[in-house]
Amino acid sequence: MNRRSFLLSAGATAIGLPYALPSFAASGYPDRPVTYIVPVAPGGGSDYVGRAAANAVGKELGTTFIVENQSGGGGVIACQKTMRSKPDGYTLMQGYVATLGTSPATRKVPYDPVKDFTAVGMIGGTPNVLVVNAKLPVHNLKEFVAYAKSQTNVNYGSAGAGSLTHLLMELLQQQVGTHMVHIAYKGIAPAFTDLLAQQTQFMFPGLAAAVPHLRAGTVRAIALSGDTRNKAFPDVPTFKELGLPGFDDVLQWYGVSGPAGMDNGVVQTLNTALNKVLKDPGLTKALDTEAIVPMPMSPAQFAAYVSKDYERWSKLAKAQNIHLDA
Repeated sequence: MNRRSFLLSAGATAIGLPYALPSFAASGYPDRPVTYIVPVAPGGGSDYVGRAAANAVGKELGTTFIVENQSGGGGVIACQKTMRSKPDGYTLMQGYVATLGTSPATRKVPYDPVKDFTAVGMIGGTPNVLVVNAKLPVHNLKEFVAYAKSQTNVNYGSAGAGSLTHLLMELLQQQVGTHMVHIAYKGIAPAFTDLLAQQTQFMFPGLAAAVPHLRAGTVRAIALSGDTRNKAFPDVPTFKELGLPGFDDVLQWYGVSGPAGMDNGVVQTLNTALNKVLKDPGLTKALDTEAIVPMPMSPAQFAAYVSKDYERWSKLAKAQNIHLDA
């Protein structure tokens, strides 16, 4: 900045002209507690991630982030409450792959996952892992395809119709040309129960949910989504390594969103704080318990990620005729 520009800026600041300071600085944001809506009931991985991130960002900004669990309707109630809130930065939501990706792609919801929200930033993501009952003679992707094509009664389980665990397996089947029967469960725990009992043969859960079973040796990992191997299971390849496209950016992801129309300065303040705490060892360790890798992004990058994810699952749902509004 040259001397003339500096003096003009200083003078504007002194007399309080509106362009003298960025809007977020002029507003003093945040000057009171922020409500952070988590679209699930208390307990569980998503709630844990939300509380850890909210606590860290709140401390960074010198205010309190009050976590409000808003379950119901598969996240629809939380999304509606968020989108109808005043876009002043004091009501935010933990948007994630279900609320802003798979659910609106497979069923009618009263919101647009892209247009009705402001993208603040990405928290992080965890890969999903294709697993097989350890008693089956399937040890790699080639054997998985051969087994699925040669058997007459092959079933795979999911955490529910339209869930990421369902759509990922449909994406895989589309890619390799298999036609297994989908068995939808009310959550990942009962799906694992039947996988271990050999009522189903395969599943595509999030890595965190699969870890206890992988370590117990009751299921076997075939391949991971995402673009890098996981440090806890360095011997498990990614689909990208195996030459199967379409899985390198597919994750169980979590991010921060707000109502549409938020002030750019407020968004940048929040994004800067979020990206800073994602480098903090305390938060990194907390996220690691859920096998989540921090993924700092700008608001524009996160908005593009959400849009791409929603488009991906919408395209798949149409191709595979997955419509859950009947």
